[in-house]
Amino acid sequence: MANTKYIFVTGGVTSSLGKGIVSSSLAALLQARGYSVTIQKLDPYINIDPGTLNPYEHGECFVTDDGAETDLDLGHYERFLNRPSSQANNVTTGRIYQTVIEKERRGDFLGKTVQVIPHITDEIKNRIKKLGETGEFEIVITEIGGTVGDIEALPYIETVRQLRWELGDDCLVVHLTLIPFLSATGELKTKPTQHSVKTLQESGVQPDILVCRTEYALSDDMKRKLALFCNVKQEAVIESRDAFSIYEVPLLMQSEKLDEVALKGLGLPTVGEPDMTRWKEFVHKLKNPVTEIKIGLVGKYIELKDSYKSIVESLIHAGVSNRVKVNIQWIHSEKLSVENVNEYVKDLDGLLVAPGFGQRGFEGKIKAVQYARENDLPFLGICFGMQAAVIEYARNVLNWKDANTSEVDENSKHKVIDLMEEQKKVTDMGGTMRLGACDCELSERSISREVYKRSMISERHRHRFEFNSNFKEDFEKAGMKATGVNPETGLVEIVEIPKHPWFVGVQFHPEYKSTVANPHPLFEAFVEAALTHNKK
Repeated sequence: MANTKYIFVTGGVTSSLGKGIVSSSLAALLQARGYSVTIQKLDPYINIDPGTLNPYEHGECFVTDDGAETDLDLGHYERFLNRPSSQANNVTTGRIYQTVIEKERRGDFLGKTVQVIPHITDEIKNRIKKLGETGEFEIVITEIGGTVGDIEALPYIETVRQLRWELGDDCLVVHLTLIPFLSATGELKTKPTQHSVKTLQESGVQPDILVCRTEYALSDDMKRKLALFCNVKQEAVIESRDAFSIYEVPLLMQSEKLDEVALKGLGLPTVGEPDMTRWKEFVHKLKNPVTEIKIGLVGKYIELKDSYKSIVESLIHAGVSNRVKVNIQWIHSEKLSVENVNEYVKDLDGLLVAPGFGQRGFEGKIKAVQYARENDLPFLGICFGMQAAVIEYARNVLNWKDANTSEVDENSKHKVIDLMEEQKKVTDMGGTMRLGACDCELSERSISREVYKRSMISERHRHRFEFNSNFKEDFEKAGMKATGVNPETGLVEIVEIPKHPWFVGVQFHPEYKSTVANPHPLFEAFVEAALTHNKK
């Protein structure tokens, strides 16, 4: 394979412009042209990973097959490229400094003074090049978190400067920026972008491509102005209009020829057009559903909906598969009680109880599960949602009124959810949960077996507490079946109620593996069950 090419994506003017979506869209277009592409995220925060961060800080923590707790942008990368990412695809400042300090303690620097340049920037370069050196990828896209000008991002921008000097024509820089619209004057303004690019230039980095987020179309005159003042070619000023859906962005970027401009900048062939046929079909179905359904999502972080990003996207994928629009009704679990639960859930076609460990809002989840079970409402419980289903069943069917998880009540006589044995000696919180892909064997004549259409599956995990198998026989006699079990540990992964129209709780996180090309079968079946309920 020829030299790996590198594309760096930076952001300016403001945060949350969508660097992850632009990176994913560009990668999807290059992949559709036949190139092997991967994306990595460099996060400027000093946490080792987002595993110990509150979801209110950065949204959900996305988990890879190899057990990396990563930024939610890696979920976008996987959903757009339909290929798994790994530990190497997400790097934080904390991990960089940890590695350099460990080297210093071992004496690897032979007594030299350890500095940001060259030691920190060299370590960042090592992480960037690591994916390229595998020989698996022709193009590596590196998204740099934060905004140009942030103190935290300076070592990453300096690293980009050094790599541009070292790699020459084998790399380029895409700068995502904002063209704000002033309603008072009725015009778009380019000055914030000019200042953003100037800040980048002051660090020694000249962008090759500008991707301009905007509410309105950019005129040719405005593109010429941006090209002149920002020192880029006019064809490299890319308009990124606000889209109907994130899945429309690759098609908008294709119409703006972002992939062609990038390939020319890297000296790679641009023969033909990317094959986006399946992608266009997906977007067409997304925009033209046959009907609509309403699914309640019960969680305790719903003020920041990015806390459940992968679940939301999985429901969209499954909705497209079933030709329905999935309208999510967000339900805060802290607000649910015996008195009001009917108000929140009576008009739903399906109920999903989301992950989110801890006591806050847990009793509300129990009430929601009880309603779904007693009223034949299609139910999907994920991780802590599955545990809530087990506890609800223990309390209201087995009549163990004190049933609980030891996470919430250590003194319960019926700890039907308990701390995993290997977790009992764990003291550090970061990176110590049960993480990554694990096998699960499915029972015959179960919903899960019918959904997956095979007996052995592999799904990703992120938890410390498990179904207490000491009570398994009691549950099965009472009608809740363990239909998915880890073949090595015997850990119960899936519970179902066969007498219910569609009731499934899973200890793992199926939402992490749903993509545009391959919607997750569990979500497809759940949406299908909700559609059936709607028709009734």
